[in-house]
Amino acid sequence: MTLALYGYARSSAAFRLRIGLNLKGIGYDAVVIDLRSGAQKAPDYLALNPQGLVPLLRDGDEVLSQSLAILEYLEEIQPEPPFLPSAPVDRARVRALALAVACEIHPLNNLRVLNYLTGDLGQDEDTKLAWYRHWIAEGLGSLEALTRQTSGKFSHGDTPGLADICLVPQIFNARRFDCPLDDYPVLMRVFENCMALEAFDRAQPAKQPDFAG
Repeated sequence: MTLALYGYARSSAAFRLRIGLNLKGIGYDAVVIDLRSGAQKAPDYLALNPQGLVPLLRDGDEVLSQSLAILEYLEEIQPEPPFLPSAPVDRARVRALALAVACEIHPLNNLRVLNYLTGDLGQDEDTKLAWYRHWIAEGLGSLEALTRQTSGKFSHGDTPGLADICLVPQIFNARRFDCPLDDYPVLMRVFENCMALEAFDRAQPAKQPDFAG
């Protein structure tokens, strides 16, 4: 099967999808939506995704949005290798780790929020950085404690899955904004183990055709 993934190199949500597709071994055609130029607000793209966000996945005539929903879709159409463990309680724990990133950390620090801070609210770059670092520390601090209870080589046990797919792009973003990460040894150990895998390494922003530094 060949899918079309609409994304942007630095989008952490699109990064999640690249990792997930790579882990599943599913081929895809990359369609660049340049967030810097406002391509996400172009009428033809809004016709596909009225939210004006990336990623977007096209599977034949079907068009899907929201990274976690798409990852669950990939899990259902191709169960192996799994993103989620078999036991219901473990599946719930993995989803909780993933949602801690996708719903608690990422929304406060995404491009739209940062642009609103420095644009409409008139905040300077130092204030923006303080905002970013504050919410990273709040989020990763609690995620470190949660992951300490579940981790093996990866966030939950010794198999990479949905929680790792969400964690890795968030660590990339934290490093980009020079956030201190020494207080999260479990998360950083998991991150390094993930990045040793080709599926994660090949998905990183710097290895995408639209990466611009």
